[in-house]
Amino acid sequence: MSVCYRHPNNEAYVRCQRCERFICPQCQVEAPVGFLCPEDGGRTASAVVSGVANSAAHSARFTARRISRSASPMTWALIAINAVIWGIQMLVPQFTYYLVYSPIATQLEPWRLLTAGFAHDTGNPLHILLNMYSLFVLGRVLEPLLGSLRFGVLYMLSLFGGSLGFLAFASMNNYELGASGAIFGLMGAYFVILRALGGQLGQVASIITINLVFGFLMPGVAWEAHVGGLVGGVIAAMIFARTRAMSQRALQTSLLVALALVIGVAIYAVADLRISAYLGL
Repeated sequence: MSVCYRHPNNEAYVRCQRCERFICPQCQVEAPVGFLCPEDGGRTASAVVSGVANSAAHSARFTARRISRSASPMTWALIAINAVIWGIQMLVPQFTYYLVYSPIATQLEPWRLLTAGFAHDTGNPLHILLNMYSLFVLGRVLEPLLGSLRFGVLYMLSLFGGSLGFLAFASMNNYELGASGAIFGLMGAYFVILRALGGQLGQVASIITINLVFGFLMPGVAWEAHVGGLVGGVIAAMIFARTRAMSQRALQTSLLVALALVIGVAIYAVADLRISAYLGL
């Protein structure tokens, strides 16, 4: 857990680009290279130059810390799981059958709600390549901000949100596979967290909009999972952004558990309604 060096009760997601101390949104001074703390943000050019002579020893420590932070173990673990499963799919084609998700199978084979998010189209390598590249880019940004555990929670809530969206809006006999629902959840989370930190939102909003429109227009794309994942990621990120204080840790955990329960209950209820209607019961 990281807290602001000036406000110990505020959880901080951002480091000063010069001194590497954690700073909360209240203390961030926007600069061309990112955010600075109030002390570094108020430095004069001569003060910065005079400090260069003393920076050699600090440079090695800074580089080591940066490499450590950039490891993003949860991101790499998720990429590895997807890659291994895709490799098994390539070697054993029938394995894909046991992973894909279809709304009609929700009650009898509920594990497909999860497994479909880690399987990809073996006939189109771009499917997994694009998803894993997106996971790599977003994960390298979000995981250092949230921490590995919370990033993993965000990913899973987005994945199940995507499955819920597909269950609610897709044809009962249709099927889906791929990490796109979770990826859209990460996109939505990045938008929410960037907004909480006071960053520029135009580019991120454009990327999300373009990808959503692309999903609606392209045949064979599970836009339902995209929408569901996006909503799940946005809600989870709102919980993270609004419960950053150390005194709110229990509240944050409770809200995340509540969100997971809501998604689970919604999956059960929607599946019961749609399957009953489909079978004419």
